[in-house]
Amino acid sequence: MHVIATAGHVDHGKSTLLHTLTGSDPDRLDEEQRRGMSIELGYCWTHLRGAGDVAFVDVPGHERFASAMLAGAGPVPAVLFAVAADDPWMPQAAEHLAALDALGVSRAVVAVTRTDLADPGPAVTCARQQLRETSLRGSPVVPVSARTGAGLEELRRALTTMVTALPIPSPTADVRLWVDRAFRVEGAGMVVTGTLQEGMIRVGDELQLGAGPRLRVRGMQALGRSREQIGGVARVALNLAGKGVETVARGSVLLTPGRWLSTSTVDVRLSGASSLSSLPERPVLHIGATRLGCHLRPLDESHVRLRLERPLPLRLGDRAVVRDPGTRLVTGVQVLDAAPPVLDRRGSAASRAEQLGRHPGIPDLAWEVSTRGPVDASLLALLGVDPQAQASGIVRVDGTLLSTADVVTLRARIVDLVTQDARQTPLTLGLTPTALATTLGLRRPDLVEALVKPPLYLTRGRVTLRAPGAVPAPLERPLAVLRAELTKSPYAAPSVARLRELGLDARAVAALHSSGHLLRVGDGVVLLPGADHTAVAVLAELPQPFTTSEARQALGTSRRVVLPLLAYLDHQGLTRRLPDDRRTLARGPETLGRDRKAGRKLSSAPPA
Repeated sequence: MHVIATAGHVDHGKSTLLHTLTGSDPDRLDEEQRRGMSIELGYCWTHLRGAGDVAFVDVPGHERFASAMLAGAGPVPAVLFAVAADDPWMPQAAEHLAALDALGVSRAVVAVTRTDLADPGPAVTCARQQLRETSLRGSPVVPVSARTGAGLEELRRALTTMVTALPIPSPTADVRLWVDRAFRVEGAGMVVTGTLQEGMIRVGDELQLGAGPRLRVRGMQALGRSREQIGGVARVALNLAGKGVETVARGSVLLTPGRWLSTSTVDVRLSGASSLSSLPERPVLHIGATRLGCHLRPLDESHVRLRLERPLPLRLGDRAVVRDPGTRLVTGVQVLDAAPPVLDRRGSAASRAEQLGRHPGIPDLAWEVSTRGPVDASLLALLGVDPQAQASGIVRVDGTLLSTADVVTLRARIVDLVTQDARQTPLTLGLTPTALATTLGLRRPDLVEALVKPPLYLTRGRVTLRAPGAVPAPLERPLAVLRAELTKSPYAAPSVARLRELGLDARAVAALHSSGHLLRVGDGVVLLPGADHTAVAVLAELPQPFTTSEARQALGTSRRVVLPLLAYLDHQGLTRRLPDDRRTLARGPETLGRDRKAGRKLSSAPPA
């Protein structure tokens, strides 16, 4: 199916022409029939040879119903513009043309109507001149008479040529249906209509009402026939059900759940002939079939920030118009960023305008990543940018995208932060990824881990400039002496006085324990790494359960050492303390056997 909107001044024959083309009357209200003009959106359809089914959205031509006109034309990619041969170029024709130009509509056929009443030549010439400076320039202009039928075949051929050249919408795209009519039908409930621009809707689907509840598609019609599914572009009528369905109204929007970002702040680029100075501070925004108030903050002559009175699902590239309700002046806007940064510093607006001035205006993955810094792929998809698109200079880390320039900058900052920490606290192992992420403004610590490359190392959950196994320079000699002593007597832990004599205070011991060079099993009690597993292998030789005294004798140590060692083994789940203060190994015989065979000798080498 193809969808075409009409445009033109009131009483220039749009509805009559559509009736002749389709055989049905788009004016559906008694008031429209009585007054002889469209005041609401009307719909009719026909079959064009070579093009298939074509639906027409007939919009009002009267100035009082300009909002309805924008609701009908907004979601439609092509237009049939009507100009009467027996009338001059009229104000509403100019306003409709300005609106279409602002929306960026470039596919049109101009019908010069009522040629049975006047020579169409002057109207044809005038129409071409009026279109020359707009997005509709070069559109075919066809003289036609709905009464006599003159020119109807030429018009049908022009319409066929236009719609067959339209881009084919993607059936897999996310659905966004702007509701232009909502009414209740007895026995069916809520029915809404709208123009489906792309994507696919099926009976039984759930669609989200803006940022609100999910509603079920109970039934669907298109061109007067029930359908099980339909893809864009199409005029559709949906029978909806679900909690909150009574709140659906014109201007509502139905969405693929979870695939759209509803935003109340958006940065846009101005388009069309109007200047920034002609826009009010509080214009009305029209997009799709929705209109709402907004606050306009200029960034420069071409870019503004809009704050909407309620959130809307917007994406990069969306076209809309802002309209002065007083002068009826319309200006086109193109969405550049639906998740813009906060402007909270002096000069930030000017800097933002400069950045937006370089925006390509189309989805560009490299541009988005380079300007946003580290960004989640899920956010890019919500904004209308394919995070899987091919782009150079992009680094992907588990769902987050960074530019290569960001990687270089962030890694340099991490080196500086770790270096500064090492100077201030030379005995500490380094900084945690969480602490670095907080300082760098990164939401995920794993991004820091992904940036760690020499001269940075990730050791025991901390980022350091020391390679795994390296010992802080002030502690190299004391540690070597202590290793030699403990190698001779693995469980003869030195006293606190001996540790101080070696130059190992509590802070130094903590640093060596954190880096894996010593095993601290209790206050002032340190052993070599692996002493706990070797102790388990020794204790496995004892009759189970065993006493503290038996453990002390088997390990060849003192109560000062064995008590905190056994408490440490309990805490590690290697031994289990019984109510009578005896202990037994917590692991099964087969595991203990493997421990005994392995031997697990104490190593004088630092841990890898």
